[in-house]
Amino acid sequence: MSNLTAKLTLSDGREFDLPVHQGSLGYDAIDVQELSKNHLFTFDPGLMSTAMCRSEITYIDGDKGILLHRGYPIHDLAMNADYLEVAYLLLYGERPDQKDYNEFTQVIRQHTLVHEQLSRFFHGFRRDSHPMAVMCGVSGALAAFYHNVLDVSDEEHRNLTALRLLAKMPTLAAMCYKYSIGHPFMFPQNHLSYAGNFLYMMFATPCEPYQVNPVLEKAMTRIFILHADHEQNASTSTVRTAASSGSNPFACIAAGIASLWGPTHGGANEACIKMLEEIGSVDRIPEFIEKAKDKNDPFRLMGFGHRVYKNYDPRAKVMRETCHEVLQELGIKTQLLKVAMELERIALTDEYFIERNLYPNVDFYSGIILKAIGIPVSMFTVIFALARTVGWIAHWKEMYDFGTLKIVRPRQVYTGHTQREFNQLAE
Repeated sequence: MSNLTAKLTLSDGREFDLPVHQGSLGYDAIDVQELSKNHLFTFDPGLMSTAMCRSEITYIDGDKGILLHRGYPIHDLAMNADYLEVAYLLLYGERPDQKDYNEFTQVIRQHTLVHEQLSRFFHGFRRDSHPMAVMCGVSGALAAFYHNVLDVSDEEHRNLTALRLLAKMPTLAAMCYKYSIGHPFMFPQNHLSYAGNFLYMMFATPCEPYQVNPVLEKAMTRIFILHADHEQNASTSTVRTAASSGSNPFACIAAGIASLWGPTHGGANEACIKMLEEIGSVDRIPEFIEKAKDKNDPFRLMGFGHRVYKNYDPRAKVMRETCHEVLQELGIKTQLLKVAMELERIALTDEYFIERNLYPNVDFYSGIILKAIGIPVSMFTVIFALARTVGWIAHWKEMYDFGTLKIVRPRQVYTGHTQREFNQLAE
């Protein structure tokens, strides 16, 4: 809290002196809690101008294209760190030394297996179920295995919960894929890296040895890091809202996965690939560009622009480089990827896109990479959920660590009927 105050004066003469909170970076926030005592609320659809919490985890400056995790630029982390090093940073506030890192990764390895009974849950789903529907179900089902033994008021229990979730999500994600194609589940291989182990569980079979491609492993590591956390987005605020009532953390993560599934959030990379497939060929791009520029046409270019970033998404810069590395390694030159690269060129040179800050975003490039690796479109958002779990659990953990567990209760402006008289139905 700073010494700054804001004065609110209403036309009826009422005045309020409201305290102002100042963060270490970014905007100040006017504390409006006092207003409710005077029968006043603020009105902010989408909560785009409302700070719902204090946090020390992630900072975004959308105008300048800045993304920091605990003060570290995302570019530095994505290009130089391992995913579990970033996970440790998000969870505990500082980068680990070598001893801490070794102990952390060792504990993660001890929890990669899921209970054998959980594998039977999958058989309750239709084979053609969307993997995100399955992921919602099985991640929430973890609560049934860690409920009576979990005391969220205990810091050690919270840390163990974080490690369990971090360790088991790649296993569950890969199981969602294997179930959808009728392949047997592959057990984790704990000598592999976090990303390497996920690729193994996705693509290995019991029939023959599987060797993880180091270029694809590095690309998957970067995808995980770039999606690890992104401040108070829809899914993170959903997890915080669910957690505010003291809910089981595994259920809170399932709530976050449900929120992430939406096409304007985690489903954007899936929607982007479908758009590229709809365009089909490079010669059709001008037609779709004109549709995108037409205000009366419902068509929208997916994978361009961002709700927060009004500059180039810093994650997209890393993802763009990674995308070209993967395409070069695999020697892929499909029509879909030609369409993507031409759209990228247009977006970076066309004044219409530049003036409106419609740069290619992280979803644009991540979808292309995942498609090139051989991951089906339906699995894209599952991988996003896998990567984002550490961010969700870091925010869940922070609520308890800060002692700010207060149930979320938004208010509304009621516009329905005033009180009406109730009459019995006539016979």
